[in-house]
Amino acid sequence: MGKEIELDAIDREILFQLRQDGRLTNVELAKRVGLTPPPCLRRVKRLEEDGVISGYRAVIDSAAVGRGLEVLVDVEVYATDRATVEEFEDTVAAYEEVVELRRFFGRPDYFLRVAVADHAAYEEFLTRKLTGLRGVLRVESHLTMKKIKAEL
Repeated sequence: MGKEIELDAIDREILFQLRQDGRLTNVELAKRVGLTPPPCLRRVKRLEEDGVISGYRAVIDSAAVGRGLEVLVDVEVYATDRATVEEFEDTVAAYEEVVELRRFFGRPDYFLRVAVADHAAYEEFLTRKLTGLRGVLRVESHLTMKKIKAEL
C-alpha cells in the first residue's frame, strides 16, 4: 500500500469531478472547482504523479458487449500451501469472465465478480473452469436482484 497523500478540499473536488467524468477538459474541470486552468492542471498532474489518480478508463456497458449477467461468487479452498494458492490465483485471474478477484482474511477465502452472457454461460464457467481447480472446496454463487450503487 502506498503512503497517504495530503489532500485539500480542492484536490478532493477535482477527484470527485473526474470520477463523475474522466473526459472533462482542463478548462471545464477548472471552472467546476473554482480555479483557473494552469493551477488546475498542475494539481491534476501532481495527483497523477503522486499516484492518487492511477489511470483513466472507459466504463463499458456489460450487457451491450454480451456480458449482461453478473454473478458474485464466494470460493473456499482447502489447500493453503503457497504453490496451490498461487496456481489458483493466477488461473482465476486469467479467466476473461472474472472481472474482479479478491482474497480475504477469514471465510470465504476469495470473492469473484464474474460477468457472462447468461445463466448457461455461467454454468459453463462454473462447471468447466472454477469447480475443477485444484484446492477448491466450496463455491457459493450470488445472483444480483438489483444493483443499487456501484463504484467503478
